[in-house]
Amino acid sequence: MTPEQLSSAIVSALGRMAADGVIGRGELPETVVVERPKNRDHGDWATNVAMQLAKKFEMTPRDFASLLAGHLEALESITKVEIAGPGFINITIATAASASLINTILEEGDSFGSNQNLNGVKLNLEFVSANPTGPIHLGGTRWAAVGDSLARIFSFAGAEVTREYYFNDHGAQIDRFAKSLLASARNAAAPEDGYSGQYIDELAQQVFAEAAQDILGLEDAAAQEAFRAAGVDLMFAQIRQSLHDFGVDFDVFFHENTLYQAGAVEKAIAQLTAKGHMFEQDGATWLRSTSFGDDRDRVVIKSDGTTAYIAGDIAYYLDKRERGFDQCLYMLGADHHGYVQRMLAICAAFGDEPNLNMEILIGQLVNLVRGGVPVKMSKRAGTVVTMEDLVDAVGVDAARYSLTRSSINSSLDVDLEVLSKKTNDNPVFYVQYAHARTRQVAKNAAAHFIERVDFQAETLSHPSEENLLAQLAQFPKVVETAVEFREPHRVARYLEELAGTYHRFYDNCRVVPLSGADLEPVHRARLWLNDACTQVLANGLDLLGVSAPERM
Repeated sequence: MTPEQLSSAIVSALGRMAADGVIGRGELPETVVVERPKNRDHGDWATNVAMQLAKKFEMTPRDFASLLAGHLEALESITKVEIAGPGFINITIATAASASLINTILEEGDSFGSNQNLNGVKLNLEFVSANPTGPIHLGGTRWAAVGDSLARIFSFAGAEVTREYYFNDHGAQIDRFAKSLLASARNAAAPEDGYSGQYIDELAQQVFAEAAQDILGLEDAAAQEAFRAAGVDLMFAQIRQSLHDFGVDFDVFFHENTLYQAGAVEKAIAQLTAKGHMFEQDGATWLRSTSFGDDRDRVVIKSDGTTAYIAGDIAYYLDKRERGFDQCLYMLGADHHGYVQRMLAICAAFGDEPNLNMEILIGQLVNLVRGGVPVKMSKRAGTVVTMEDLVDAVGVDAARYSLTRSSINSSLDVDLEVLSKKTNDNPVFYVQYAHARTRQVAKNAAAHFIERVDFQAETLSHPSEENLLAQLAQFPKVVETAVEFREPHRVARYLEELAGTYHRFYDNCRVVPLSGADLEPVHRARLWLNDACTQVLANGLDLLGVSAPERM
């Protein structure tokens, strides 16, 4: 029995209490929170529903709990119900009912833990979107790992997800990038506000070598344009390859420049003007964003006739909505906190609902350390540590897992020394080793002709078996919560708990009997439990984009 199934059983019991006139027909909850008690002596699950509802029905929590306990004790799947403290209800599940979960896991396979909470929702998830002026730094790498995991989790919840990369090929940064390439090709110093590093020199030489003409002999403007066009394409090709090698592929690469070429900016401004949200002042055109919670109004068209950066944001959001997306989720870096209110104001100005039609996540910084000492900047990038630096040091799996297992709301120190260890101190090794161990147990069982037949759930009575069953039961709720709060780190932390619970099961409960001992039904039942754990570990790792190895 999963927590969700127990919650449904409690809701049904409340309904029967109302139908029998035991309680009034007040509004009853659709779901009830059940939690795993820290002390196993208090049962398998606990709920405080009596404390939440008692006042509504003019009872004390303990009296309400007593009435509900009587209805729950009548269920075959529940062996004991106890009332504790002011009205907590502790529930012990029949072993056979808990073990039925094993059948569910193995029957559902790769889909176990999924739900349909986002069924029918078209969701645009924009992440990374690093400017094509250099390799992806650690902040972008964190978003690559977290964003791809979120996309997987949203899809697991039934959403139709589009992974989108916003390709910024319009503006001053691209001009500085082109000037930097040209300066490198001419063996000149980089512009004061330009880019430097080995990658700039490599790109400049590649552009020059592949050019069909002597571009260095052109006038400055023409030479700069030649380096811009070719350099941006080469840099972005490298970015795409790096992301692909990291296990992240996008459905859409959206070019910012197309918004201006296709007249989308003018169209979006016209719509907001028609809605009465634009005004003229000091020769400029402004968005009255203070009407929608922004701290000040925003210039959209400057007094010299050029567009401000927000003009592209306005057009881009409208373009997403016109492409049919119900929810547009933006994942921005730590330096974009000031963008949140103006972006949500854009959403509201179009008549949409902020934090529903548009949602913004801000990720905090990542620091790379080795044994607690900061790692120096990349030799190739010159100024930052890159995705390639991290992957070269620890591999894709360890990199993705380490960047996903912590809340995006906190800064993150990634310790290369820990991630390089093949010990339990390394969290990704700990989880992957648990999966590999379940596979080895299954192979050993097969070698001893132990098969998944004659499943007698009642034989699973050891505390380690019961704890593993309870841990497996929590996976669907963990996924549901990760979707609700946009927090894939919940899946990672759950997997670490599951791995620990499995390792303790492995230490205490043999699937293959000792030499000379008889094969008993419990050994076959443990194989079922072992294989269910294999499936849940694999499903969770897949949601993080991390492999589930057969052996280590």
